[in-house]
Amino acid sequence: MIVVRINMLVLPEKQKEVVQTLLSLMAPMEREAGCLGYALLCDVNDANRLCMIEEWESRKQLDHHLRSAMFGVLLGTRSLLRRSHGIQIYTVQKAEGMNAVLASRAKKDEGARKEVAS
Repeated sequence: MIVVRINMLVLPEKQKEVVQTLLSLMAPMEREAGCLGYALLCDVNDANRLCMIEEWESRKQLDHHLRSAMFGVLLGTRSLLRRSHGIQIYTVQKAEGMNAVLASRAKKDEGARKEVAS
């Protein structure tokens, strides 16, 4: 899986325009081959700090998306930002879920019981 994180610091007077533009991309992007998910996040302390998270099945599918007109629209929001998009692309080799959390918490609880018994 490939995860793309795009951080944006929006000009305050352009925040609504940027959010509307990004929201308009959601449905078409989620229909793209290989798109596993798309989220637009807003900092609760600063509405001008946005973060987009995209998840892709493969690098090939992501590369196709990066060359698309849709991604060009996203890059076109640059003039509405305080600075260029902060883009990071992560290749995830292994993903774990709630079972990993529960297993880790069980180890913590077991370690605490051993300390009390000592």
